[in-house]
Amino acid sequence: MPIEEERSLLNPGRIAGVSGLSHGLPNMNVMLALKAALLGFIEGLTEFLPVSSTGHLILIGHYLNFESPGHSFEVLIQLGAILAILSVYSGRLWGLAKGVSTDPRARIFVLGVIIAFLPAALIGVVMHSTIKNVLFNPFVVCISLIAGGLVLLVVDEMRFSVQHEDVSTFTPLMCLKIGLFQCLAMIPGVSRSGATIVGAMLFGASKRAAAEFSFFLAMPTMAGAFTYDLFKNHKLLSFQDAAAIGIGFVVAFITGLVVVRGLLDFVTRHGFTPFAWWRIVVGCFGLAAWFVYG
Repeated sequence: MPIEEERSLLNPGRIAGVSGLSHGLPNMNVMLALKAALLGFIEGLTEFLPVSSTGHLILIGHYLNFESPGHSFEVLIQLGAILAILSVYSGRLWGLAKGVSTDPRARIFVLGVIIAFLPAALIGVVMHSTIKNVLFNPFVVCISLIAGGLVLLVVDEMRFSVQHEDVSTFTPLMCLKIGLFQCLAMIPGVSRSGATIVGAMLFGASKRAAAEFSFFLAMPTMAGAFTYDLFKNHKLLSFQDAAAIGIGFVVAFITGLVVVRGLLDFVTRHGFTPFAWWRIVVGCFGLAAWFVYG
């Protein structure tokens, strides 16, 4: 038996190499498809919640024995979540596009989103390999989940002076500061949405406005991550890799639609405490599993 094929049998979750090929023809493994669908569901469920979708994918993927070349699966299925936002906010986005040439507030808002996106884009390009090779592991994720949960508990009890009830009133400087907070999410488990929401609230945004700005900022951020990761790793992807990513993408899109539509109202009513305890519980269970099983 060839060495590569033997490795695939020993590690049925592996999505690289020849495990998805039979005599040179595509052959999608049913168990792999189910794992990809589950991880797509997790991505769509957690991407816009302050609980870290990437952290959950790394953690669950590790214990499902699911691997992808260069951790590309975890990044590329975010396209489904991006399209979910675009679908829900299509009317708002079209209004902004039409108003950029005539409405100063629309121009300032679009500029603010671009400014907020740039710090993470720069760090992501410069430290892409380091982040994936060093930080994409269950131990880092669990520590980040627990620490972030404790931060959310504290933040939810604080009473901030609300100066911005609408995202269109965010200044470019405020957007830059929020973008710097987003850079914390380069550490898996921190949560991109959590970092940007907390940052926005610290600078005077209401919970609803902070969550909504996080949605808008997610569009260029995740689109940029998708494009850059695909550029870096497309040569490593086999047919089976692409098929698994496709399944995860579709499920993430469907799940993301439901979450985006309901999250703003949930956050307004219940705050972030439920998500804080979610993070802490998952992080503690993950650490226990890490020490027992590795």
